[in-house]
Amino acid sequence: MAVFDFLKRSDETPQESKASATGPVIAYRGSGRVVWGPRDTANLTRNGFTANPVGFRAVKLIAEAAAALPLVLQDAEQRFDVHPVLDLITRPNPAQGRADLLEMLFGQILLTGDGYVEAVGFETGVPMELHVLRSDRMSLVPGADGWPVAYDYSVGAKKHRFHVTEGLSPICHVRTFHPQDDHYGLSPMQAAASALDVHNAASAWSKALLDNAARPSGAIVYSGMEGHGSLTPDQYDRLLAEMEAHHVGARNAGRPMLLEGGLDWKPMGFSPSDMEFQKTKEAAAREIASAFGVPPMLVGIPGDATYANYQEANRAFYRLTVLPLVSKVTASLSHWLSAFSGEQVVLKPDMDQVPALAVERDQQWARVAGAEFLSDDEKRALLGLPARPSPDTDDVESDDE
Repeated sequence: MAVFDFLKRSDETPQESKASATGPVIAYRGSGRVVWGPRDTANLTRNGFTANPVGFRAVKLIAEAAAALPLVLQDAEQRFDVHPVLDLITRPNPAQGRADLLEMLFGQILLTGDGYVEAVGFETGVPMELHVLRSDRMSLVPGADGWPVAYDYSVGAKKHRFHVTEGLSPICHVRTFHPQDDHYGLSPMQAAASALDVHNAASAWSKALLDNAARPSGAIVYSGMEGHGSLTPDQYDRLLAEMEAHHVGARNAGRPMLLEGGLDWKPMGFSPSDMEFQKTKEAAAREIASAFGVPPMLVGIPGDATYANYQEANRAFYRLTVLPLVSKVTASLSHWLSAFSGEQVVLKPDMDQVPALAVERDQQWARVAGAEFLSDDEKRALLGLPARPSPDTDDVESDDE
């Protein structure tokens, strides 16, 4: 270890060398420049999801909650209990169930801003299987009018092209809003990139501090005899070896130090700027959670008093984050699948079965039920239910007889 190498003295006299006159200016200007991490999908996923606990928890929390929401399928007249689209969503492929497929799809959208679903065996109507494809491997091929004519899926040197023919696309592309891109979405991970860099840097600083390598916690002052204030090379090497062997690292934290004559220990406290690192880290964590739409209280960030209690935060999480995402994705899937079957159906979340929204739903049902000026069909429409089925003609005629 070379923790105290910066204290070493060099007996060698530096040789004179020629250098550009602008060199010191360039070095000075660059030393204070902020360095941000790469903004490509691979680095953002690695630094913001696999290496950051706040980003990981936010993505998992949204994806799992969204995938667990119960779904209903209906058209303008009825709500289906049995339907080929429901069977497909329930078991999209032999290796995945509904929750697995949707969690993967929501996760891709949160990490990259884009989600791609592949339809397999759709030549005879509703596809036989559905598969979620990795967004970082997919690229859109626009036509002369700007609309996609194909999608390329690349893995290394291999590439497969999905052609869009006759208005039917084997790929369902779900993307978030991006004000500066016509074909790809903007992910929360990109919006939180700066906060992720700050949070990761603060974590690295804390780890370095624990390893006792960020800065010395004190200074050893040598007061030699007869005014000599410097150690001999042998004394210095011995002191350095003992410090590295017995007083460096987390396992040696708090170990008392035995100093010989002439050596004095001067402790160093942390400066106010050092103590601000934890507050900076918590502020960055709140920014990350805010970018994903997750109340900080739900990911364990202390000091947040935006919501009165956990129940209110959970209700806001479902109302403002989970439901809009699920509604957007299910609307795209149902429109895409309706093009194969030729039957216009709507797939949407069943809010009556969301425990976090039970209080709001009860209040809405009570208000609608108490509105006497509304007809039954109008009340059903306000509650998101299909119109009441009309009685069968044969049954009406038999009753008249």
